[in-house]
Amino acid sequence: MKSVFLDRASMGDGIHLDRLRAAAPALTEYDYTAPEQVAERIADHDIAITNKSRICAETMARCKQLKLIAVTATGLNNIDMEAAHRHGIQVANVQHYATPSIVQHTFSLMLALTTRLVDYHNDVRSGEWARSSNFCLLHHPIRELSGKTLGIVGHGDLGQGVARAASAFGMHVKIAARPGAHYSTDTPAVLESTDSQVERIPLMQLLPQVDVLSLHCLLSPATERLIGAPQLRLMRRDSLLINTARGGLIDEQALADALRERRIGGAGLDVLSEEPPTHPNPLLSGDLPNLIITPHCAWGSCEARQRLLDHTANNIRDFLAGR
Repeated sequence: MKSVFLDRASMGDGIHLDRLRAAAPALTEYDYTAPEQVAERIADHDIAITNKSRICAETMARCKQLKLIAVTATGLNNIDMEAAHRHGIQVANVQHYATPSIVQHTFSLMLALTTRLVDYHNDVRSGEWARSSNFCLLHHPIRELSGKTLGIVGHGDLGQGVARAASAFGMHVKIAARPGAHYSTDTPAVLESTDSQVERIPLMQLLPQVDVLSLHCLLSPATERLIGAPQLRLMRRDSLLINTARGGLIDEQALADALRERRIGGAGLDVLSEEPPTHPNPLLSGDLPNLIITPHCAWGSCEARQRLLDHTANNIRDFLAGR
């Protein structure tokens, strides 16, 4: 058997591949693989390891020897799952590996916005503090998380992790009804979670109630542009929007307009609709107040990436053992 890793560089530095190399037979590694190179590089390999390299139906039809696609991620949108089933190719992903990292990043964004960390940092670097007649600067309003209401959209492993951390900060947590689910628009639904019974509130009812809205749901036809102009109009003028899920959940032009017109208090994003953003994006115009954007790195702690590769190695071992 032979294995190939199509996009090793997407895993970044500071981790080791020892367990993966021990598990994947005769492993060939490429830092990057262009779309037109995928079929050629998989060719006579039995196992293909990919993070974001797309493996489509045409590639599977050409690569007759392919038996397993090991995805070093949770999302499977880069794999044609119907074609894999049709060709008898197994697909294995990894779940829950990045929860601590993403929860931490979610609160990094939230805290940076509420403390105006970037603004004060820039004031110090520009010399504004040195020119001050007072011992401190307080011209950017600082807010506390304690006592504020956090709305969470997506109450899976990540959403529940954020809810637990929010409780430690003294926040009140409210959960949105699952997008696309058939809940009443008037009556909150109640469901069992791993923690306790949780009331789910229809999103349009929830929005005016929250000081912070944090997105943790999957991108699907039901959730695409879930937060657009109508939803932003319902949010409080000092509320914050956090997105560490998928960029497509937000209408980016509507958010840019809301920030520029100061109809919401700020936003912290780790994701955009196009990544990397090689084309113009309204959120990258540079004149938007209280906006922080990080480059889809919330998942990327060294510990999380190591867990991801180690679990991928386990998936390959299980496949080879017939499990």
